[in-house]
Amino acid sequence: QLQLVESGGGLVQPGGSLTLSCAASGFTLDGVAVGWFRQAPGTERERVSCVSSSGSVTKYADSVKGRFTISRDNAKNAVYLQMNSLKPEDTAIYYCATLSHCRPPTDIHSWGQGTQVTVSS
Repeated sequence: QLQLVESGGGLVQPGGSLTLSCAASGFTLDGVAVGWFRQAPGTERERVSCVSSSGSVTKYADSVKGRFTISRDNAKNAVYLQMNSLKPEDTAIYYCATLSHCRPPTDIHSWGQGTQVTVSS
């Protein structure tokens, strides 16, 4: 019954915004970093962002820096990804995962099942 579940995906127009949620059930996110990853057809999996266990350190891929914001609420046992100024190339399945820390290389402990984000007119 240990689960990491993403939600909030959907269809959005270019330039629009979307907020993804990553909620943990059956275990706590306290003490671990959490990353957001994405994968589109024909592409390598990309780490989009990462937030440290305390929330004080955040990291972003160059492709999303300035547009996406990661945050966490340990009281709610959840992590969020606010996505602004979305582009068609942001279309992908987005996954969250628990990490040892945000400095690669790092161990990935668990994954959610993913949520589809489609940016299209």
